[in-house]
Amino acid sequence: MSRKPIAPPPAQHRMRGFEPAFGLMKQAVRSAGESRGFAVARLLTHWAEVAGEDMAQKTRPVKIGYGKGGMGATLTLLVKASEAPMVQMALPVLKERVNAVYGYAAISHIHLTQTAATGFAEGQAEFTPAPKATKLPDPAVVARAQDTTRDVADPGLRNALEQLAQNILTRPRS
Repeated sequence: MSRKPIAPPPAQHRMRGFEPAFGLMKQAVRSAGESRGFAVARLLTHWAEVAGEDMAQKTRPVKIGYGKGGMGATLTLLVKASEAPMVQMALPVLKERVNAVYGYAAISHIHLTQTAATGFAEGQAEFTPAPKATKLPDPAVVARAQDTTRDVADPGLRNALEQLAQNILTRPRS
């Protein structure tokens, strides 16, 4: 009796036009997350939604470890030392929110790892990004942009065109 040859796998369908950016990196993010124990990548990518905005500013998920018994996992969170007592009090609520992402009681314990306010590894990973510097535009540029768009009747369009004119007038010349 001869065996039938195994059919080659179907070719992957390539999208036409632009592909969403996350679609290009989805597998890389998934494999990186799974290597740290995160079966659900949403826990990493949407931490602010899972934990809440206030808690997300204080904590970062680091890894999920599974015990030998397999009964529940331990989520390790990186926390600023000054925020650790407040986070410790909120752990039961946080555990419920994390388990809601999984759909069952996957996390049985949350372990807090305290760090300096700037993060860990010589400040390479900070908790919050630095605020963008707000620079006031040059009054001469603003006046010139307003003068250029003064004949436009629609106020919304006029404001958009003024902003465009300011961007064009302030861009660096090569």
